[in-house]
Amino acid sequence: MTATQSDLADLSRYIFTAPSWYASLGFALVLAAMAGIAAFDSGTTSPTWRNLLILGRDAWQGIFFIGLPTVIASVGTTGVDRFVGGKLTPNRSSLLALICEVILVAIVTVAGIVSQVTPLGQTFVYDALVIALASIFAFRLLVVMAVSQSSLLIAAVPASLQTVVSAVFLFVYSGTVRFLELGGPLVDAYLMPYLSRASEAPPELWIIDAAHFQLLAVTCVIYAGAVYTFIRVIDRPWQRSLGVSVLDFIRGFVGHVAEGSRELEDFFEKLGEEAVVPVTVLSFQRPDGTQKARFVLPMIHPGPMGEIGGGNFPVRVAEHTEGLVFPPHATAGHDFNLVTEREVDAILDAIDAAGDRIAYAEEATRSVRTGSGEASMLGQAFGDDALLVATFAPGFADDVEYGVGLATAAEARTVGLDDVLLVDAHNSNNGLQGEDLGHVTPGSERAFDMITAARQAGRQLSEAPRGALHLGVAWDRTPWTPLDGIGPLGIRVAVAEVEGQHTAYVLVDGNNMVPGLRGRVVDAVTAREPIDAVEVMTTDTHIVNSVEADNQVGSAIDHGEFVALIERLLDEAVADLEPVSAGMATERASVTVFGNDRTETLASHANALVSMGGALAAIIIIVAMAVSVLIFFLTG
Repeated sequence: MTATQSDLADLSRYIFTAPSWYASLGFALVLAAMAGIAAFDSGTTSPTWRNLLILGRDAWQGIFFIGLPTVIASVGTTGVDRFVGGKLTPNRSSLLALICEVILVAIVTVAGIVSQVTPLGQTFVYDALVIALASIFAFRLLVVMAVSQSSLLIAAVPASLQTVVSAVFLFVYSGTVRFLELGGPLVDAYLMPYLSRASEAPPELWIIDAAHFQLLAVTCVIYAGAVYTFIRVIDRPWQRSLGVSVLDFIRGFVGHVAEGSRELEDFFEKLGEEAVVPVTVLSFQRPDGTQKARFVLPMIHPGPMGEIGGGNFPVRVAEHTEGLVFPPHATAGHDFNLVTEREVDAILDAIDAAGDRIAYAEEATRSVRTGSGEASMLGQAFGDDALLVATFAPGFADDVEYGVGLATAAEARTVGLDDVLLVDAHNSNNGLQGEDLGHVTPGSERAFDMITAARQAGRQLSEAPRGALHLGVAWDRTPWTPLDGIGPLGIRVAVAEVEGQHTAYVLVDGNNMVPGLRGRVVDAVTAREPIDAVEVMTTDTHIVNSVEADNQVGSAIDHGEFVALIERLLDEAVADLEPVSAGMATERASVTVFGNDRTETLASHANALVSMGGALAAIIIIVAMAVSVLIFFLTG
C-alpha cells in the first residue's frame, strides 16, 4: 500500500463498537444525576439524612431536566427517523443522544466556571445553554443526514427531538409562559397548570425568559445553515472525482465501526469496476483420492478492513474447500480489494471449477532457492507445474502490484513450466512508516528483481529430476486473537519431502510481519532435523486491521512463543508425512474490485476529509458561534 492508502487504513483507529442502547441510557442517567448535583447545588456539606435527601433531590432534578430529554431522544429518534425514511438503529440513536448530553453538560459546565470567575453572572450560563442546545441540534443534524441520507429539512425532524424536548421542559418549568399574553379564562383554568410549573422547579431556572427561546430558534437556523454549508463544501470533490457523496462514505464507515453493518460495502460497490482475476489451486490428494491439503491463490487483495469486501477471504475459502487449506497472499494490491463479501462467491466457484480440472502427478522436484537483487524465491515443481514463493526479507516490502505478479508468473512459464502459483510471502515490513512503504510497482527495480528470480527458479525446476512426493501437514488456531495480529486460521504448516529433502511452508493468518521475525523463524527451523528449506508466509487477512491499521504478526505477541509453536507444528507435520499426488489448475473469475487508481483517489479524499474537514468544521463553528454571540449582544 502507498503512504496515502496507509493513512486511509489508519482510520481504523476510530473503530469502536456501539454500546447497546440500555448501556448508553444508563450512563446518560448517571451523568445527568451528577450534573444535577453540580448545577442545583443546595449547599449541603454534612452527611445528615436531611442533606442526603436534598442531594437526592438535586440528582433527580438533573435526571429530569437533562437525562429525561436524552431518554426521550434516544427512544424516539429511531422511530421518527424511520418514519421519515431514515436508517437510525436504537443503538446508534442512544449513543447519539448520550454524546449530545455530554456536549450539553460540557458547555454548561464551562460556562458555569466562567460565570464564577468573571462578572458575566448567571445569565451567561443560560446564554451558553442556548448555544449548547443549538449545538447538539447541529451535531445531530449532521449525523442523521449522514446515516439516513435524508435531506436537510427531513433530517431536521428527528435531529431536533432532543433540543425540542429540552426546550419544552425549560419552557414549562421556568414559568416562561408568564411573559406571554395568552389570556382567557379557559386558558387560565385548563392550560396554565400544565404550561407553567415554575413552583416545582429549582429557582435557578426562573431567570429563563421568552427571549431565550427566540434566540434558540434563530441560533438553530444559523447552525443548520452552517451544517448544510459544511456538507456541500466537503462533498463537492467527492462528487466530481468519484461520483459518490461523502455522506455515503461517512454513513458506511459509521455503520461498520459501530455495529458491523454492510453499509460500507454498498458505498464501495458504487466505486467498483469489473476485473478478471486468475484463481490457481494446487491440490494434494492421498492414494485413496481424499484431499489432504490445498494451496488456493486468487489474485485479489484481502481487504480493505475487517470483514468488509474480501477482508475475511482466508476464512471463507478455508471453510469451503476440502483438506487443510493454505490461502497465502497473492500478488495484488488494494486496487484489487473485492467491493463486497458477495464477490467471494465468484472466487469460490472458480476454485471448484479449477479443482475439477486438476490432473494429478505422483512426482515432484526438490525445492530450489534463487535470488536477484533484493528478491528471493523459493520454488518447487509438482509435475510440470510449480509453486513459487517470493520475499524481499530482510528488506521491507508490502503488496506486489497485480501487473508485476502476472509478468513474474509468465516469466517462469516461458522456461518450461506449465502453470505457476506465485505467492507474495508478505513477511517483512516496518509498518506504516515513511512515504515508501515497500509497494512493488511495475517498472521498479524490485519488480525486475522478482521477474529475474522467477526465471531462474523456473529454469532450474523445469530441468530438475523428479521423485516420489510425500506431504505432511499440521495446524493450530493458536492462543492469539486478531487483537494480537493473528486471525482465526492461526498457523498452518506443510512439509514436502522429495528424495530425502524436506521443504517447509509456514502460513500465518496475519497481515505481514515485523522486521526480523521471519529470519528468526527460518534460522530456528532450518537448524532442526530434518528441515532443509523453509519459507514463512502470511495470508494478509484484514480481520486484524479492525483493531488498528498497523497490527502485524509479532507486534503484540512473544516471539519466542511464536517460534516454539511453529517448531512444534513442524514436528507434527513431519510425523504426518505420507505419499501424495499433486496437481495444479487455474480458472478465471469475473469480480468487482475497487479498480485501478480508485483506492488512491478514495484514500486521498478520505484523508482530506479528516485533515481539512476538521479545520473547515472549526472555521464554520467559530463563524456560527460568533454570529450567535453577536445576536445575543444585539438582543440582550
